[in-house]
Amino acid sequence: QVQLVESGGGLVQPGSSLRLSCSASGTTISIFGMGWYRQAPGKQRELIAAITTTGHTKYVDSVRGRFTISRDGDKNAVHLQMNDLKPEDTAVYNCTGWGPRNEYQYWGQGIQVTVSS
Repeated sequence: QVQLVESGGGLVQPGSSLRLSCSASGTTISIFGMGWYRQAPGKQRELIAAITTTGHTKYVDSVRGRFTISRDGDKNAVHLQMNDLKPEDTAVYNCTGWGPRNEYQYWGQGIQVTVSS
């Protein structure tokens, strides 16, 4: 069974940085797409950053220029470098991975990021 495990969340002040990491276990295939969703209180979950095995990246407008997604070579691991964090970035962040035709999708358990002074 494939498991995604996130790490790196926490409580930080506005303007700070955090680095989220997610690592997959239980599979020997390269997961095609990996990314991060987040869900803030009272809001819908949204995909904020994604990266494929080909290196193609995608960001939602609210994080573009502040967040950077990356993958560890041929490993099923993805990172999200978050800079200049704002209170509106406060949310539960979930790592996800999916196949090229969405034939599979995996989810992490979620990790809390809180930005507050």
